[in-house]
Parts: sequence; C-alpha cells; structure tokens
Amino acid sequence: MQIEIGKVQTLKIVKKVDFGVYLAPEGNREEKVLLPAKQVPPGTEIGQEIEVFIYRDSKDRLISTTARPALTVGEIAELTVAQTGKYGAFLSWGLEKDLFLPFKEQTRPVREGDCFPAALYVDKSGRLCATMNVYENLQKDSPYRKDNQVVGRVYEISDNFGAFVAVDNKYSALIPKKELYGKVEAGTDITARVIKVHEDGKLVLSVR
Repeated sequence: MQIEIGKVQTLKIVKKVDFGVYLAPEGNREEKVLLPAKQVPPGTEIGQEIEVFIYRDSKDRLISTTARPALTVGEIAELTVAQTGKYGAFLSWGLEKDLFLPFKEQTRPVREGDCFPAALYVDKSGRLCATMNVYENLQKDSPYRKDNQVVGRVYEISDNFGAFVAVDNKYSALIPKKELYGKVEAGTDITARVIKVHEDGKLVLSVR
C-alpha cells in the first residue's frame, strides 16, 4: 500500500514528535507523512490507525489532515472562487490552503465569488489542482428516467452540441441545441425534463 495524494486513506501512527505524528501505510514503513500536532486527536498512540486526507502544504511538502475537503481525486463538487491571481484562481474547498484552478483548466473566465462544479486531479508535478472540465468525472448511473424533472448546472455551451449539464453536480447530461429555449449560459442553474436516457446512462434534457 502506498500513500496517495488527493485521497482519504487509513494510515497507522508509526512515530510521535513534538510537532505531530508520522503516519505510514500498512506494511510500508519507508513511506511516511506528517499529521500536524493541531490535527492529532487527544490520546492518540503509536500503532493506532487514523483516517486522513493527503495533500501538499504551502511549501509543497506532502502532508495529511483529519479535515475533510469538499472532494477527492475523481470526484466533483460545487466550489467557490476565493480569489483570482496571476496564473489562475483559488477555490475554497474546506482546507486551510485553497485549491488552485489554472487558467488552462477554466472553461470560461471566473471571478471572486463565482460558484461552479469542479473536479480534482493531480498535475504533472504531483500537485492537486481543480478543473472546470468535469465531463470525464461525471457519473452515468443516475436514478432518473424519461419524463423525470431534474436540476443541474450548465458547465459548458457547445455551438455544435448544445448545453452540457451536471445534474445534481454528479450526473452527465446534455440539452441538445434544438431543446434549448430562452437564455441558457454556462454557470446557470436549470430545471429540465429528461426526454431520453442513452444506453450508456447519459441523460438528454429539454428546458421547453
């Protein structure tokens, strides 16, 4: 078992120090990660197991936390822009260090306070980043059937296909161009009717 960034893992306490405890996976004492003292539950002893989330701190060091972020790698959650910067934006996601959203992962320009579905991934340098390109992470096993009413957020508009929607911030859906009615923009919430469920589970919606 290895330590995986961006995941919640159950690790064992293998060493206690003044500034926290070191955790390691079962059967792998070579790989260790720090859980800072302020995160260590009272009465914790060596040999105990603890569930933590793995990420990188502001100095780019691998670190763990008992806090739960809004999402883990491969998941989608609606996040809010805390601030924008020179290279992208930073999103609030439940940890002290905000989550970086690079310009190249933005499907449209974002501003402070904007809220939208985002997915979490590990970039080439091993850092956690957000992306607004959530299509690949959306599930296709929704409970919805034809004529059901659903609520979702439009995350992308395509001149060729129509409006791509994240139903419940979780399921993959499309409003075809011919079913678009009124002003539908990326970033807006919509209520729509299911007009078809594809064999692969993707939903086809109409706002008519």
